[in-house]
Amino acid sequence: MNRKELNPEASPAEAFGARLRRLREARGWTQDEFAELVGYSGRHISAVETGRKPPTLRFTRSTDVTFGAVETADSFEREWREIRHGSLLEGFPQYVGYEGRAAEIRMFTLGIIPGLLQTPEYARVLADSAVRRGAITPDQANERLSFLAERQAALARPRLPMLFVTLDESCIRRPIGGADVMDAQLVRLVEFAEQANTLLQVAPYEIGERRPFDMPVILLTLPDRSVISYAESQAQGYVDREAPSVMPMLTAYHQLQAVSLSQEASVAMINQLRKGTP
Repeated sequence: MNRKELNPEASPAEAFGARLRRLREARGWTQDEFAELVGYSGRHISAVETGRKPPTLRFTRSTDVTFGAVETADSFEREWREIRHGSLLEGFPQYVGYEGRAAEIRMFTLGIIPGLLQTPEYARVLADSAVRRGAITPDQANERLSFLAERQAALARPRLPMLFVTLDESCIRRPIGGADVMDAQLVRLVEFAEQANTLLQVAPYEIGERRPFDMPVILLTLPDRSVISYAESQAQGYVDREAPSVMPMLTAYHQLQAVSLSQEASVAMINQLRKGTP
């Protein structure tokens, strides 16, 4: 059996693979034995260890569970986030680490459908627009799209999180990518509302000054029932775990839900837009 010698200095992916091989062999596991533990094939493990296939968020989380490294300083998920950090807003990888384990996710957005609900075509239009503005490179755009797909896939776990999404009316009225792209995105929202673990509401323009937020907000309830918030400026994302500042935001989110349309009325508004009626 040919054994490829690894060079951790060659690239972050090869450094990841070399560490994975070292820890696996220290446990006495073959690639096939380890593959069975993490839910992948032996061929996949070989490809990750030799740097031929980059690790994914799901892979790193399964690996951390197997090695007992979840939420530790040496977790594979932490290393994976550092590998991917170059194309992401500072602070966002830290947030995603919490998002993947949250029991409840509450979101409010303005102007743009939130990433977890975006279709690939809608997300691609936004990424390509950022490339044209010179904000990111084409490679970074592709990394962002891959990262988004992994975040979306990570929600399909054994115990589904509850997702509460409140969209400012501007999100569904702002045309992105042309009629076909926007129609498919609106269909995706309707499908999202039909799931058992979701609640979709539209905050209509008419609520006026009763809308408590002037910027996008995300609130995560973690398995231990603690609540954290996440918000972004143009240059950085901010994770806040301090109850004195987070709990008033949770109260404000409940107030927002109270003045927003019901899910039934929200879906009706979306379907009216699809038909071209006001």
